[in-house]
Amino acid sequence: MASVYKVFQFIIANLYLRLLFIIAVSFLVAFLAKIVMKKILYPLTKKTKTKIDDLIVASVSSVIFYFILFLGVRLGLGYFEPSPVMLISLVDSLLIVIFTLTLIKIINGFSMQWMKDWKSKTKTTADERLIPLLQKIIKAIVIILAVIFIFSAWKVNISPLIAATGIAGIAVSFAVKDSLTNILGGLQLVLDKTFKVGDKVQLESGEVGIILDIGLRTTKLKTFDNEVIYIPNGNLANAKIKNFTQPDLSVRVNVDFGVEYGSDPEKVKDVVLKAISKIEGALDDPPPAVLFMKMSDFSLDFIARVWVGSYTEAFSTKLKMTDEIYEALNKAGIGIPFPTRTIYTKQLD
Repeated sequence: MASVYKVFQFIIANLYLRLLFIIAVSFLVAFLAKIVMKKILYPLTKKTKTKIDDLIVASVSSVIFYFILFLGVRLGLGYFEPSPVMLISLVDSLLIVIFTLTLIKIINGFSMQWMKDWKSKTKTTADERLIPLLQKIIKAIVIILAVIFIFSAWKVNISPLIAATGIAGIAVSFAVKDSLTNILGGLQLVLDKTFKVGDKVQLESGEVGIILDIGLRTTKLKTFDNEVIYIPNGNLANAKIKNFTQPDLSVRVNVDFGVEYGSDPEKVKDVVLKAISKIEGALDDPPPAVLFMKMSDFSLDFIARVWVGSYTEAFSTKLKMTDEIYEALNKAGIGIPFPTRTIYTKQLD
């Protein structure tokens, strides 16, 4: 036992033997870590529902051996006096490259998984374009940071480069400000679920139509005149939008009408309510209703209301209601007024 201890002390005292010893231990640890990752951790991740742990373990297991090995080399070189700066910088650069490649591999795996999940849940093409764009942006940031760290490892002054990059970034941001606003607006629309493809919406400007597509920069709205309107996502993200499909597809249909003064409001309600209750597609819950709203200049104003199961039935139901109300009032002998003016004349002597 004492001889083993003496050998160990001799190894520790000799810098080169210490380096070889650390490398050997690192090799052994790296080999064991790779086996643990592949034989134990990876099979365990297969049993979980999420795919994220599979991606991380698969990405790390492919480089864990080299990362631990070079980390050991770096630790061993730190004991040398004077320090081998060039060799240490080289090893630090290799560690940064290995870590960067691993991170990029994880980013690629995440983006592919998110793309697969989002594509099955949404009909919009925004996610198909947005996720690859975000992937490229994140990868570019990672690579830029890696380059900065490598320059730092080689003791290169990067302050002028950072300043130049900052100025260039400001110039580029001004040039693509509108495009970035629309891209981020598209991301906000998708994440907030403001609307989805197939929804009927009314824009703040008054246009009504069906959402055809939520793209990377613009959203397509098909009007009921068979026209397509392209709206920048940045404008939509800050606009007030009426979505007829939320919280569900049911919608209330209203028809305003007026009768002559002198008509019995209760009789009007009863006649019209019976007429609209027979309309096909009108829901019983909430029930149809007829309300006496106001006494205007030349008529008693009412509103008839029914609920239908989907916004797609609203327009045709409104046409049926108008026909039924008109016929019911005529059959009941209830007059429908038109604008009149009474003019009084006075003869002057």
